[in-house]
Amino acid sequence: MRDVVMNEKSNLLQLEEHFYQLADVEEPNTFRNLFPYEEIPKIAFNDRIVPHNMPEEIWITDTTFRDGQQSREPYTTDQIVTIYDYLHRLGGPKGKIRQSEFFLYSKKDRDAVYKCMERGYEFPEVTAWIRASKKDFELVKEIGLKETGILVSCSDYHIFYKMKKSRREVMNLYLSVIRECLETGISPRCHLEDITRSDIYGFVIPFCVELMKLQDEYKIPIKIRACDTMGYGVNFPGAVIPRSVQGIIYGLTTHAGVPSSQIEWHGHNDFYKAVNNSTTAWLYGASGVNCSLFGIGERTGNTPLEAMVFEYAQLRGTLDGMDTTVITELAEYYEKELGYVQPAQTPFVGKNFNVTRAGIHADGLLKNEEIYNIFDTGKFLNRPPLVAVSNTSGLAGIAHWINHYYALPEERQVDKNSPLVKRIKEWVDAQYDDGRITVLTDHELVAKITEVCRELGIVL
Repeated sequence: MRDVVMNEKSNLLQLEEHFYQLADVEEPNTFRNLFPYEEIPKIAFNDRIVPHNMPEEIWITDTTFRDGQQSREPYTTDQIVTIYDYLHRLGGPKGKIRQSEFFLYSKKDRDAVYKCMERGYEFPEVTAWIRASKKDFELVKEIGLKETGILVSCSDYHIFYKMKKSRREVMNLYLSVIRECLETGISPRCHLEDITRSDIYGFVIPFCVELMKLQDEYKIPIKIRACDTMGYGVNFPGAVIPRSVQGIIYGLTTHAGVPSSQIEWHGHNDFYKAVNNSTTAWLYGASGVNCSLFGIGERTGNTPLEAMVFEYAQLRGTLDGMDTTVITELAEYYEKELGYVQPAQTPFVGKNFNVTRAGIHADGLLKNEEIYNIFDTGKFLNRPPLVAVSNTSGLAGIAHWINHYYALPEERQVDKNSPLVKRIKEWVDAQYDDGRITVLTDHELVAKITEVCRELGIVL
């Protein structure tokens, strides 16, 4: 018979939760009803609702140099250190970007780790990602890192088809590896790969219960990273596990007893849900969300780190010291130094993310930018809103575009009476008199403005 106990959060009596034991099945549970490979995956509901459980403190962790580096050419040591410096500034004095994980396999990677550690920053803390071997654990210890990530795949797709073992064999293997890590004094961060196709109560919860027992034995924290490896997670209330993000986080906190401060969500964007799923993980009990800069990562990418900065501010009502102007600096660094150009419509960093193109919208923006701008992008991102130029822009719209595109100081700004503006207006009108219906591109405008400036002897 289960005991009646007091829930210290809700101050209500509740039945003690059932203890979940490993279900060592003979055949893999691949949830074919949800994941029929020849059809689009299905989102099913059972209308079981779990409560919000926002932790007292939430933060962001970074995988730019690990998962983010798996889908592009490797960063150089100097590039890693430069980006790490940017992350430190972005996270602010309260360290809202809590950690950054690194590979240790190559000399280049290890050199970058040493140089980042020499910076002496408290945040982001430098952590590792290694293969589950004694040799790699010793390498982590030798370098002086306190924590490392370890891959512990948890779906039957991986257990039966990739590792070709039973659940019991895999769990025993994982526990022995984690014990070896603890023996070296290193705090393990267990990456539960493919959690959104796993048997949550038949494998994940029993495994995490055993991890918490090891934590009690060694007095060393063991973190859980819930990895939505294929982007199958959904945040709809009442959706069934294993696709339910809130259901997974609830199971980890309530049934496995993992503290919120030791849970982080690692999402992928295969179904355009990475940001919403990460926010949901925060709302239901995960303190950390794992991200990469600009979402660069495996296949469709990871949760974009810059997106979660603004999600944090919307949930908490404050940026808690994060310097969002660094996001623009990072985007410029990636373009100039790495040759990575953001897709023009990418939120916060794309060339056109705050550019108004519709004529009626442009008129409103020129009168009051709050009408068509998401927030003060000039203040938070050093990116004032722009109005795209078309046949409806008028002299004032063209002047506005030039002043903002070229970031002209007030004393050098042009107005609708400027000879430059009048010449550009004549050219624009001629374009549309010839039947053009699309807005003018930045490239076209810059080329024409350069030509007219040269003729008029104007320097912008």
